[in-house]
Amino acid sequence: MTTENWGAIYKEMGAKPVINATGSVTLLGGSTPVAEVKAAMDAADSAFIPLIELEQVAGDRIAEMLGVPAAYITSGAGSALTLMTAAFMAGIDDDKIQQLPDTMGMPNEILIQNRQRYWYDRCLELAGAKLVEFGDENGTTEDDLRNAISDRTAGVHYVVYEQNPTDPNVLTLEQVIEITHAAGKLVSVDAAGQIYPLENFGKYVKMGADFQCIAAKYMGAPHSTGFALGTKEVIDAISRHSFIGYEARRIRSIGRPHKIDRQEIMGVVAAVRRWMTLNHEERLDYAEAQSQAIIKPLQGIPGVAAVLNTNIKAHQPFGVFISVDPDVVGFTNDDLVDKLRDGDPSIWTRVQEGQIVLHVFGLGEGEAELVGDAIAAAVKG
Repeated sequence: MTTENWGAIYKEMGAKPVINATGSVTLLGGSTPVAEVKAAMDAADSAFIPLIELEQVAGDRIAEMLGVPAAYITSGAGSALTLMTAAFMAGIDDDKIQQLPDTMGMPNEILIQNRQRYWYDRCLELAGAKLVEFGDENGTTEDDLRNAISDRTAGVHYVVYEQNPTDPNVLTLEQVIEITHAAGKLVSVDAAGQIYPLENFGKYVKMGADFQCIAAKYMGAPHSTGFALGTKEVIDAISRHSFIGYEARRIRSIGRPHKIDRQEIMGVVAAVRRWMTLNHEERLDYAEAQSQAIIKPLQGIPGVAAVLNTNIKAHQPFGVFISVDPDVVGFTNDDLVDKLRDGDPSIWTRVQEGQIVLHVFGLGEGEAELVGDAIAAAVKG
């Protein structure tokens, strides 16, 4: 709740804190570590430890909890994607590891369906890989994939959004795995937010993918953390390309900037443990109640439509869709977003696909009511 001390540490430096109704976005800091994670991070301060050992035992613990072959903690899901492409291209060959991002003499193409291109696929290119599309804007056939695979192919990438309607015009992950493995190539999956239902957490590796990434911020870990799940071979290769592979093995990999500290590693383990034992019914009930608190003061206001988002999959359950009728309220959805952002306190949200989308992931105690009241005041003039 926005008390007198709310955001004081930022205000002292002349920066303006905001109420985050946008969700788990990097632009606003992503997440707030939960109490169990903070406690684990504090406990990690009690001693130093060789990080090559800690990464191994922490990865083993996460893999055991999720029932997958292996895991490796990274500095975010994007970091896991970059390290994965390095591993797919250079494997465990130390000469090739040190050659990257120069990919001469090694397979360097990551294939991706045209209709699956997305904002974060840039992470796949940072180790020197080249993204190659197959299919077109109308869709993809199995032959499109078969014809795209060549000696230059390092792997085929797939993106999962379980919370969204399935695109019938792209190949399924099952099809991609079958065709790609038949050609002797590897499959990677960006499943950064796929942590609920729990059976989806690690699901894609269990289906046969060689790698998938997770953003740990969605579970109450630090914003700058994530992890890779995969086969033992792929995770071993990722570890060799990582920052600690650079330091412990004295091999000059591209992973040196992808640093993570011992406190964050222990925080991620704590976050996964908590997530796997959490009462998710209570978590979902609270998110729904926050969403309804936003909607309540907007009911019955002419020109305002506020609808509950009933999705509970992945990382941001519930939320609210809002649209205003410019002919009635005198301004557009974009104008309302600007009004909220310019208010005091500043409330951040955004327009997506023609409507304002509010997520409750980043809202503190009492802030949902404040957001609803602020919107009501803005549209009433």
